[in-house]
Amino acid sequence: MLKIQGLTKSFGDNHVLRGIDLEIERGDSLVILGGSGSGKSVTLKCIMGFIHPDAGTITLDGDNLVGLEGRARSAMNQRVGMLFQHAALLDSLPVWENVMFAPLRFGRVSRREARKAAVGWLERVGLDEAIAGILPGELATGAQKRIGLARAIAAEPELLLFDEPTTGLDALVGRQIDALIRSTITDMGATAITIT
Repeated sequence: MLKIQGLTKSFGDNHVLRGIDLEIERGDSLVILGGSGSGKSVTLKCIMGFIHPDAGTITLDGDNLVGLEGRARSAMNQRVGMLFQHAALLDSLPVWENVMFAPLRFGRVSRREARKAAVGWLERVGLDEAIAGILPGELATGAQKRIGLARAIAAEPELLLFDEPTTGLDALVGRQIDALIRSTITDMGATAITIT
């Protein structure tokens, strides 16, 4: 499903990615382990198009992702969900709008439908409907991670990317998030890459 060949990326004299090759089949779940600064997050950001690689190819079902911009990039990114390291929630939007950000942005649901759907996604990650109208900054880090997970899966993507999903969480909450991720991948039949 996803194939990376010869991926390189440098920032000045810092050569972060030096010819990365990676393949992941549809429905598989892959974990990339590595020390801080080893290029794990840069790899995910290249897949998402946040960073342009210096060389190499990234294909999703044979479609090239490198260099995509505008509508072509948006269309491709609708197929991918990402849980960012620090949840990356939008502080000015209530929880339900954060969860349904992609479906709303791409015009797939009305605001009324989105609010109702958000409640279902929140319940799926173990959160109560009562928080739907709250701003994310009012909630604990563990709840914010769950909201980030709900947002990542709300667009029902084919590929899920998890960037350090348990960073900053205590061991108990970290185990809960890990279990949620595993069950979500299984339930959705999604392909997943987790970095840690």
